[in-house]
Amino acid sequence: MALPQLTDEQRKAALEKAAQARHARAELREKIKSGKVTLEGVLDSDDPIASRMKVSALIESLPGYGKAKAAKIMDELGISATRRVKGLGARQREQLVEALSK
Repeated sequence: MALPQLTDEQRKAALEKAAQARHARAELREKIKSGKVTLEGVLDSDDPIASRMKVSALIESLPGYGKAKAAKIMDELGISATRRVKGLGARQREQLVEALSK
């Protein structure tokens, strides 16, 4: 499938929108690291930024967790590395909260 041809104005708008989304995701990750936002808060949120965040990025944002621990937890729970928060099932959410609250 060929990508649509965008005008310079459309391309600039798309780039600005992507930059805003990255900035909002970075802010959310900082709030998680600092403890202002909890894991449960992100999982239950209707915020599009939170729901589109990858589960691995969410785990890595938690204090004391890095890429290796996040990968191990996701592997143990059978969560795909490309899974996003919105795509988690109810049982996966419960298992994730349980695994990270130990």
